[in-house]
Amino acid sequence: MENSTQDSLLRLENTVTYESPYPLYAMAISSTPSRTNQYHQRIALGSFIEDYNNRIDILSFDPETLSIKTHQNLSLEHPYPPTKLMFSPSSVKKSNDLLASSGDYLCLWEVRDSASVKPVSVLNNSKTSEFCAPLTSFDWNDIEPKRIVTCSIDTTCAVWDIEKGAVETQLIAHDNEVYDIAWGEARVFASVSADGSVRRFDLRDKEHSTIIYESPRPDTPLLRLAWNKQDLRYMATILMDSNKVVILDIRYPTIPVAALERHRSSVNAIAWAPQSCRHICSAGDDSQALIWELPTLAGPNGIDPISMFSAASEINQLQWSAALPDWIAIAFSNKMQLLKV
Repeated sequence: MENSTQDSLLRLENTVTYESPYPLYAMAISSTPSRTNQYHQRIALGSFIEDYNNRIDILSFDPETLSIKTHQNLSLEHPYPPTKLMFSPSSVKKSNDLLASSGDYLCLWEVRDSASVKPVSVLNNSKTSEFCAPLTSFDWNDIEPKRIVTCSIDTTCAVWDIEKGAVETQLIAHDNEVYDIAWGEARVFASVSADGSVRRFDLRDKEHSTIIYESPRPDTPLLRLAWNKQDLRYMATILMDSNKVVILDIRYPTIPVAALERHRSSVNAIAWAPQSCRHICSAGDDSQALIWELPTLAGPNGIDPISMFSAASEINQLQWSAALPDWIAIAFSNKMQLLKV
């Protein structure tokens, strides 16, 4: 907490930059190394083009040489910009990586080393039409990896059995569009919505949900949700057009345990550290990525970040992967930057 700004700034030699031909948004880091080179980590990047024709590119990152390699065969067309990308959890024992994407549908892709990407399935929950309401986000269950939970603008959340290609459970989860979703335990997930609430669901009791938090201003949408996998008591969420990251303790619903308020403009993305229950990163329209250490007791003047990084423009997305706990990936404009922390 006592670090000066000069000490805490991430230095340029600790960053690696990739420039894409397209504006970027969705991003994922594989939970397992590449099978052709155990030192390489796969990174998937989704284009953000306001058109039907978009792309996903899969790169290799070598933390030893600080190099990023593109693979011509690991690039695929995607309908509309993917709203989220996620590689299969490390508990999936398969010969190849699986990649999931959300947009108009939930899509699964098999990544075959550096040779090719093969579509596995396109999952559509609409019984009456080939079209379904757009998916805003999803999360892969790392305890029971056959399950993926999706959320949609139609106010619902759906739990998919991807081995069967079928919906196990669909819930009307909120009063308005659902914007983000995250698993906690094997059968427990939570979601955030345009109705301004964080709600927790347990698949063993589908008739009920628990409201963990509601926006202090009525109907202010909550945009993102991150569940602390190192300590499941804690969640983080962000409000639309707010510079604040709200930290929640599910044991004490409705009352935040901390508010992180050092961004100078709207926060767009949050991610808990994979190896520490007390660290979280946030990024936003002020072009800043801030790393915070949550104290056991917040001081009267709030909490200051322990380190910061300035990007060239507004940061839209960030990932802090368990496979590369020393690296945070951010996306801004047409660039993806890896920051060593």
